[in-house]
Amino acid sequence: MVDATDTGALVVVTGIGGFLGRHVAASLLRQGYDVRGTVRSLKKAGEIETAVRAGVEGSGRLTFAVADLLSDAGWDEAVHGADYVIHVASPFPDRVPTDENELVRPAREGTLRVLKAAKRAGVRRVVLTSSIAAINYGAGRAPFTEADWTDIDGPLATPYYKSKTIAERTAWDFAKAEGIALSVVNPGMILGPVLGSDPGTSVGLIRGMMKGKYPAMPDFRVAVVDARDVADAHVQAMIVPEAAGERFIAAGKAMSLKDIAAVLKTTHPAYAGKMPKIVLPNWAARLAALFDPGVRLILKELGRDAAVSNEKARRVLGWQPRSETEAIRASAQSLIDAGRV
Repeated sequence: MVDATDTGALVVVTGIGGFLGRHVAASLLRQGYDVRGTVRSLKKAGEIETAVRAGVEGSGRLTFAVADLLSDAGWDEAVHGADYVIHVASPFPDRVPTDENELVRPAREGTLRVLKAAKRAGVRRVVLTSSIAAINYGAGRAPFTEADWTDIDGPLATPYYKSKTIAERTAWDFAKAEGIALSVVNPGMILGPVLGSDPGTSVGLIRGMMKGKYPAMPDFRVAVVDARDVADAHVQAMIVPEAAGERFIAAGKAMSLKDIAAVLKTTHPAYAGKMPKIVLPNWAARLAALFDPGVRLILKELGRDAAVSNEKARRVLGWQPRSETEAIRASAQSLIDAGRV
């Protein structure tokens, strides 16, 4: 539960225009916090506010500040007077970039810019959005826990996994050196209802399935979680005293693409005929990756056990996530409601 004395506190949410950023802002507003969201441009501020406010019956105020992860400009103004910072903004690709620094540089430098501004502003705590991408791809074994770290020089490290791992390592090093209270949330693949019209990368997979874009699917598994529950984990990581200095996996059961398609057939049978029907042998998926950048992104994970443990988040944060079925169903329904399928 939220400490009543914290109601009305100002929380800066970076990347408020993104899929998760919108849900974090909505959760905060619903619980009475004031939110200042950072955007690279104010052009979409009205659309973002409308989407975030939909269904929110909270008393919190929502304002915007312009700041870019690749520039020093605007960050001190964005964080001025804030009680907390939730740093969500980070590039999330739908294909492997030509240069990994397209992801690594903004993730690392942006994280440092936000932390330095938070230090100067004297905020109470910073919550960083990391990923199970910073956990699952090192020497650990499933089910992976917060004690595991991705090896950025290992064979499984894609540019995106490197960017999330380097950014989180950078944050921990800076927080320790500067005495900043830091908590980190490591989500799985974030599904759930879309706030607005842009489905983003993860829900874009659901949209592709519903539109019949994928006649076949690789043997790929990922831990699924609802955006509303990831947002709740961030708020709890912000206010629970014991969460300072800790990282938390926010993800549920690892599901294959075949499992996800089976859920969609059940929850939205009208789209059953659009679902992929064939699981590609790994050799065929590798061949497909030559032509499909989306498959190339997950090529190193074919057939891999992606199970994680969320026991720590449940124990320390009191986290009680929705089912994976609900996350998938809500994704599909929101796409239908938004006219995107």
